[in-house]
Amino acid sequence: MKVPSPGESITEVEIAEWLVEDGDYVEKDQAIAEVDSDKATLELPAEQSGVITLKAEVGDAVEVGAVVCLIDTSAAKPEGGDSVEESKVEAPKEEVKKEVVATPTKESYATGSASPAAKKILSEKGINAGSVKGTGKDGRVTKEDAVNAVPSMGTPTGGNRGESRSKLSMLRRKVAERLVSVKNETAMLTTFNEVDMAPIFELRKQYKEEFKGKHGVGLGFMSFFTLAVVRALEMYPSVNSMIDGKEMLSFDFCDISIAVSGPKGLMVPVIRNAENLTFRGVESEVKRLAIRAREGEITVDEMTGGTFTITNGGVFGSMLSTPIINPPQSAILGMHNIVERPVVKNGEVAIAPIMYVALSYDHRIIDGKESVGFLVAVKEALENPEEILMASNVKKALEL
Repeated sequence: MKVPSPGESITEVEIAEWLVEDGDYVEKDQAIAEVDSDKATLELPAEQSGVITLKAEVGDAVEVGAVVCLIDTSAAKPEGGDSVEESKVEAPKEEVKKEVVATPTKESYATGSASPAAKKILSEKGINAGSVKGTGKDGRVTKEDAVNAVPSMGTPTGGNRGESRSKLSMLRRKVAERLVSVKNETAMLTTFNEVDMAPIFELRKQYKEEFKGKHGVGLGFMSFFTLAVVRALEMYPSVNSMIDGKEMLSFDFCDISIAVSGPKGLMVPVIRNAENLTFRGVESEVKRLAIRAREGEITVDEMTGGTFTITNGGVFGSMLSTPIINPPQSAILGMHNIVERPVVKNGEVAIAPIMYVALSYDHRIIDGKESVGFLVAVKEALENPEEILMASNVKKALEL
């Protein structure tokens, strides 16, 4: 079997995990391995049934088209399954344990005490004699012990101080490279604002059961944010653009990348032509993509080609952050947690569910006026969704 191409521009993958062992009988289309590309982790299915011989090890980087395993299609499927394995199991041998008796160290008044010379050296080092193990008679701390003693860099607690080392996956290494390149190659700035989420709370409270009953998906925050972003992108087209060499590439469509948490880390699938979607359409697509990401079924094509990204750190409890641009895009909107805060309304202090929002943008292509105007447009739509996002007809907008 050769490594198939996961998508355009990908020339190499890394064996993340073999799901079978050398010599196993595999069925056609059975998942035999997980491979990491620089964009996604994908399953490798068996092309035929037979006995498999592995030709690459976990962690190996292999080129697309390279042979990673052989499948002997002439081999017969084994019968009985466990019976063969059971016959190989030997009866456990009786172990003879030898009891080791430690010889107790003789303790006396001298144990842990320091000789005058040792005491002077330890004092100069700022070390307590009780923390030094003495090698002298009856455990006395000698001058040599004091000379060799090293000051503790913290409070000695006797706790575990182990450490482990593991190789970063190809996907994680590529993400790291991309994030560093964004910081180095863009003039990234972040602007902030706050949104009173009370109007959206009221709409969801009133219609979420009816919406879910009719459409089979929940009425979440992502549909409000996505449609508010689409409106703002149409108002400020430079935010829906990117730099391509010495040219500015602008789009007349809105492909919105949404950051979702998957088993291999953060995935960023794309909602295509979000400008044509309704609340139901956005929620259905978010649910579909999130499930595919969680189950590891997302494809490279589904994560390629977005023009703007929305990320929601609020699901993890984040109050505020400066999200990093998803290259080659020029801007990203960060959502955060919703907290009841005191705000001024009509000259009086009131309690309202407030979300802080952040827009990180590439200042090479987006001016401050446009970035601030974009975020204000998002805020206006979210604080007045019935009029701005629903054309003052909630039932029609929600298709109820």
